[in-house]
Amino acid sequence: MSFPSLWSYLLLLVGTGTVGYAAYAHYPGLMAGAGVLLTIGAWSLGMGWRWAAVLIYVAAFVASLVLAGHSATVQELLGALMVIGGLGYIILREQSTERELAWQRNTLVALRNGSERLAEARDDQAIIRAGIGILSTLKVAPNLAFVAYRQGTPYILAAKGAYETFLERPIHPSHNDSRSVQADHWVAEEALDLLKKPQRRRYHVAPVFGRASNHLGVLILTRNTDVDFDEDETSVVASFARLLGAQLGQLSAIRELRDANDLTLRSLGAALERRDDDTGGHTTRVVSMSLRLARRLGWDEEQVRALRWGAYLHDLGKLAIPDHILHKGGTLDATERQVIQTHTTVGYEMLQDLHFLPAETLDLVRYHHERWDGTGYPASLRGQNIPETARLFSIVDVYDALSNARPYKPAWTRERALAEIRAQAGRQFDPQYVDAFLRMMAEQDDAVIVS
Repeated sequence: MSFPSLWSYLLLLVGTGTVGYAAYAHYPGLMAGAGVLLTIGAWSLGMGWRWAAVLIYVAAFVASLVLAGHSATVQELLGALMVIGGLGYIILREQSTERELAWQRNTLVALRNGSERLAEARDDQAIIRAGIGILSTLKVAPNLAFVAYRQGTPYILAAKGAYETFLERPIHPSHNDSRSVQADHWVAEEALDLLKKPQRRRYHVAPVFGRASNHLGVLILTRNTDVDFDEDETSVVASFARLLGAQLGQLSAIRELRDANDLTLRSLGAALERRDDDTGGHTTRVVSMSLRLARRLGWDEEQVRALRWGAYLHDLGKLAIPDHILHKGGTLDATERQVIQTHTTVGYEMLQDLHFLPAETLDLVRYHHERWDGTGYPASLRGQNIPETARLFSIVDVYDALSNARPYKPAWTRERALAEIRAQAGRQFDPQYVDAFLRMMAEQDDAVIVS
């Protein structure tokens, strides 16, 4: 218990004793009846035993003055003032404590919900925007900004309140990219100057660090009064800055891992081409065309990544095909054709235990030789039952095979290859994907003519 609280309870105790003794002295029979009635009343109102006791004594004292026609003495009046003062202070303290507890509860709920929202974000900008939104729910300050450096210059990347006007704008040219705490305060002061009447505002900065203490940016909070941020507020903001930094750092680690996976799979695709001398550049070409078509169709980045990895690996199963079949210059007989067709299933089986590969990647490897009419292999899937990545990739794969020389055929002209793709819409290929592919290729031709 704090020193002021102790004094308030002493005042209440002495004052209550004084008025209670006066009530008993002036009207002895009053205390018992008042005690019963007021106790029942106090509890019915939800008041605690302390307030019931105080109410009994004060009410009895006032009643005794009225009933006995007694004038209060100076000591009795002082006692009453002690009760009022002590009781008032305690009530104010408890209300303040209740507000603090409510703020703490709301803060914990906001941080818990915020951590879930941050975990759902898929890129840095989404995390930063979500972070500013979560911070605004804490109601620590109305004006919020997340500032990060771009080539040595600080930019506001996300904001709430007055800072929203300055989104994606540099704060001030900087020749010092030290990204230290001092630099963060300098950035905050420069940001404060952007606002009207900066001298009447208070700001707080919270640096955001990722893995290995890598400085990612700074949270700036500005309020429109000259009231400083208290210890509880700065502590909560610091905790949130750590949470934000951890999420950004985790996303960075995932991105680095994906980049490493991408490089590995691209290298594997290149190695596969070296074995099949007659398909040089095939993987590079089909990856490029597939990604352009997927983005044209509005696929999200996770779908595009799965498609890219599948394109790298689509012919992995050919590692199990004997060279005399793989490099045969003439037409394959029925047995050789069956052996070649196993490459899709073999490739899938080689990859299925690599848990970092999305299901869509495995689908492409396994089903990219299925046909829209159900006559393909290995599972004779039909129409929409063929996975999206396999449906899209099969068009690009066949077009590239037709357009380039193989041991069993010369290269077709671009016009002839496109005509064949058009003819196979609804038979071998998804008609909607064929339409998108042909429009993409036509626009590419137009771009070449214009240039």
